[in-house]
Amino acid sequence: MISATDRSRIVEMAWEDRTPFEAILRDYGLAEADVIRLMRSELKVGSFRLWRSRVSGRKTKHQMKRGYSVGRFRCPTQKNRV
Repeated sequence: MISATDRSRIVEMAWEDRTPFEAILRDYGLAEADVIRLMRSELKVGSFRLWRSRVSGRKTKHQMKRGYSVGRFRCPTQKNRV
């Protein structure tokens, strides 16, 4: 059973363009199909359709399709942490 906090974090990670499904699998043990199922249950119908259209075919959501190294995004005003 996934806690409400973890569900919220998984939804957040799934919405992020730079977070690959492999990261969700590594952190929470949910494969892409499981994430899709979770998103379908957590989002409104229109929001789910919007998310699926954004994610489908997006190279950054799959590590093997990237072809380049995507670093962690950092806002210019965010302090650098060690």
